[in-house]
Amino acid sequence: MMLQETKIDQEPSQDIIFRSKLPDISISNHLPLTDYIFQKFSIDGDSTTTTCLIDSATGRALTYADVQIISRRIAAGIHRLGIRHGDTVMILLRNSPEFVLSFLAVTYLGAVSTTANPFYTQSEIAKQANASAAKMIITKPCYVDKLTQLKNDGILIVCVDDEDDVVDGCVSFTELTITDETELPKPEISPEDTVSLPYSSGTTGIPKGVIITHKGLVTSIAQKVDGENPNLHFTGDDVILCFLPMFHTYTLHSLILSAMRTGAALLIMPRFDLNLVMEMIQRYKVTVVPVAPPVVLAFVKSPETERYDLSSVRMMMSGAATLKKELEDAVCLKFPNAIIGQCYGMTEAGTVTKSLAFAKKPFKTKPGACGTVIRNAEMKVIDTITGISLPRNKSGEICIRGDQLMKGYLNDPEATARTIDKDGWLHTGDIGFVDDDDEIFIVDRLKELIKFKGYQVAPAELEALLISHPSIEDAAVVAMKDEVAGEVPVAFVVRLEESQLTEDDVKSYVNKEVVHYKRIKMVFFIEAIPKAPSGKILRKDLRAKLETENP
Repeated sequence: MMLQETKIDQEPSQDIIFRSKLPDISISNHLPLTDYIFQKFSIDGDSTTTTCLIDSATGRALTYADVQIISRRIAAGIHRLGIRHGDTVMILLRNSPEFVLSFLAVTYLGAVSTTANPFYTQSEIAKQANASAAKMIITKPCYVDKLTQLKNDGILIVCVDDEDDVVDGCVSFTELTITDETELPKPEISPEDTVSLPYSSGTTGIPKGVIITHKGLVTSIAQKVDGENPNLHFTGDDVILCFLPMFHTYTLHSLILSAMRTGAALLIMPRFDLNLVMEMIQRYKVTVVPVAPPVVLAFVKSPETERYDLSSVRMMMSGAATLKKELEDAVCLKFPNAIIGQCYGMTEAGTVTKSLAFAKKPFKTKPGACGTVIRNAEMKVIDTITGISLPRNKSGEICIRGDQLMKGYLNDPEATARTIDKDGWLHTGDIGFVDDDDEIFIVDRLKELIKFKGYQVAPAELEALLISHPSIEDAAVVAMKDEVAGEVPVAFVVRLEESQLTEDDVKSYVNKEVVHYKRIKMVFFIEAIPKAPSGKILRKDLRAKLETENP
């Protein structure tokens, strides 16, 4: 792996360090997350009339006072069921007010939330639940069948229910919402306590639990929205559309919690449906639309945009993958009053850069750039072979340092040491450069991850599954470019001698075990997987084979 070859122990005095164009601010990162989020909103006064969450499916709205009271009741309820400070609760839900309320409830207790894609297969859910030592799973009845074994193993299942949808053997979420909130204990929460445990493949390998502390998450939110001229100028008048998946840290940490800190309203949609999104923008006068590049492509290609009034949108934030200049230019024509800009970050590092087009006093930004370094953080660009710090306009691996970084990977000190060096620099695995105007461009990546519509697909996870097939001797998975998804996983497979294994056999074997975006798109049978003497798969050779030979 190239990251392991990088010399990361050079003297800090030799580093060329890049910082934000905006001045650093004072951050109260000693506070527990919920105290910080609701610092401006007691449960009386303006919070009783200020809208916080809107359910697009029903029109139901919750004020900031409602959100605090209900989430505290849920916290008291799950405490009564045995959840304590430091325990882990899995949230297995689609976008909904209940997702937000559950996360806040777990946080109030000083417990830990691990969020998972509800469309994961039974085995994928079990792996994360077991690895994170989850004691409870909050989900919906339609996903309970995938949790039978976990339930038998003693994990408590809480179901978001209605009167006609109660599941035997599960705790009713509705009952938790009417618990007496005065029963909620006041735990001693340290800034270094874990608050969130998302799973990420990092720069390589299988998914790992990312330890995010109260201090780290508070810092990450403050870097974006606090201060006189915040990087991300959300206001109490904003209506922010939320259709990107909440189990992803970009949505949960960078959007939802940042919006709640500022008093904005969140309009929650369970999934992306283009016409319905435009209808919601028109109906609720949405002002901020967070997107990923595939969503931008859908807007650009749709002839339906002319039927809707999209003039209320003042800000369109793109993240999860690089937005090409051509797409950025094209979507501007669809949203004439909106500022379009990019954000760049990773689960382990929080937000690394933010477009200053979103600042209260905005800067003009270049198409294709992903902004400048976030405030209260440092960035450097290093040569991928020597580890030497590089000047402007030289491409290398982007490294970030600051209080927003993860504490490390759960139960994996080796992976942590490969990612965060002894001087506190987190090595992102992304290749980019800083131009003369302090704007950052991402041009490539060292990491092996495949990005399908912004979702992470870890080749190592699929390779382990492939090799477990009795007729497969060896396998490698790489990314293939795709106009809609950005990248899709394809497999190179070495069959055992005399095996009659087909492409459909391989796809069927993998696809039944993984969520839809991890499914193998194509299978190529070859005689041997190219490898270095160390045994490392030469993915560059396989990608070149895809591009030049088009097998």
